[in-house]
Amino acid sequence: MPRLKRWLNMYKKKINQNGDFKEEYIQELRSDGFDEDYIAEYALKFKQDYEKIKHLDEADPEPWPIYTAYDFFTNEEKQQFSPDGSLRPEYVESALRNGISEGWLEEMERRKKLEVDNYNKVSARYAEQGINFGQQEMNRLLASSRTYLERRKQMEVDLRNCEPTDTTV
Repeated sequence: MPRLKRWLNMYKKKINQNGDFKEEYIQELRSDGFDEDYIAEYALKFKQDYEKIKHLDEADPEPWPIYTAYDFFTNEEKQQFSPDGSLRPEYVESALRNGISEGWLEEMERRKKLEVDNYNKVSARYAEQGINFGQQEMNRLLASSRTYLERRKQMEVDLRNCEPTDTTV
């Protein structure tokens, strides 16, 4: 439920995982001088928002494409490495025949495995917050790969729509 996760994360100091106010937050409101009727009404509004977002996630879930670190490898890297970051045996044989040292191949593999592990950790951490890190990275790559003319055309559309010039599609 990505929408609900993001919403809960945004209000994590105020509400618990059920959409109810945390007792500490209620005490804080009381100490700030808010009366019980206001607190109850405010809490009800949050609970209603929680239920709305929960229902929306169940009825119309956001697409959540799964991207792995391998999806971001260059074509050359895909020939050299497996999805887990280990060197492909056929590449190792070829590289050794071409004079690349075994030590350098081990270092290449160590670095790529570290890169894959870091991607997986960041992706998992973002997912806990309801953010699709892989999708963000793919959007970033796609936006940066557009040609000058494509970016200029998009900027003209954005300006006609009174959108900020840094808006990307």
